[in-house]
Amino acid sequence: MLRRSTRGRSAFVILSGVLLSALVLGRLGIPTVSSEGMMIRSHLVNGDLPSSPEDPAWESIPAFVIPLSGQVITRPVWPEPSAKALTVRSLHNGTDIAFLLEWQDNTKNDRLTPGTFRDGAAVGLPLGDAPAFFCMGQLDHYINIWHWKADWQSDIDRRSARTSEGKGKTGEVRRFEVIPRRASSVEDLVGGGFSTLTSKQSQGRVQGKAVWKEGTWKVVMQRPLESTDPENEARLAPGRIQAIAFAIWNGENKERNGQKAIAPWFQLAIDPVLKT
Repeated sequence: MLRRSTRGRSAFVILSGVLLSALVLGRLGIPTVSSEGMMIRSHLVNGDLPSSPEDPAWESIPAFVIPLSGQVITRPVWPEPSAKALTVRSLHNGTDIAFLLEWQDNTKNDRLTPGTFRDGAAVGLPLGDAPAFFCMGQLDHYINIWHWKADWQSDIDRRSARTSEGKGKTGEVRRFEVIPRRASSVEDLVGGGFSTLTSKQSQGRVQGKAVWKEGTWKVVMQRPLESTDPENEARLAPGRIQAIAFAIWNGENKERNGQKAIAPWFQLAIDPVLKT
């Protein structure tokens, strides 16, 4: 009887969550039903994955639109973030996996200076199979966070442009600018609770590429499926179903750290690779 009662309560909690999500989606004008259901799917494709956010290959993948809410769990709370919805697409080719995130942001904030803040996006993936707190994980239930930063993307893009310029024409005065060297525009992090977020010593496994155009950010994050550090790197494998969470920062709205828009755990289904 106890087991049945527990199952009943679990079903009630799940149903309540679905109904609440549907209500929020409806108020935001976001469709609550799609052919893909309520699960983010990473579609199996052949060949190289599109690394550019504007690659036409992304348009062939159904979009999964999820609502964003304010972070009101820890101080300082942020109940009114500017981003209200996030569009997610995902692809994998059996070797690498990529996510395309899109959201509305009327201003491009890609510099971090005193008094100004940057735009950003994050993907959260639990380490192991045990559930973890979606914001920063918890003790003994850690979370792997991929944090894309607009200013890091700007550093990479400006350095790439500087390299392509070459030495310039004879007699031309070159502008001196110190541009940080970045292994990626995505910082690879591990968290085990609030104030425990730690940058991994080895960076560059998760690569990022982004464009801002007409009030919309499009960000691609890509990583090899095979994990080289199981204790600190989320397990991503074909055929696996696991939890995934998201966060968005709008620098113009002075959002930083815990002041952000969030999307708690959703389910990510990675297409299996069929054996021939």
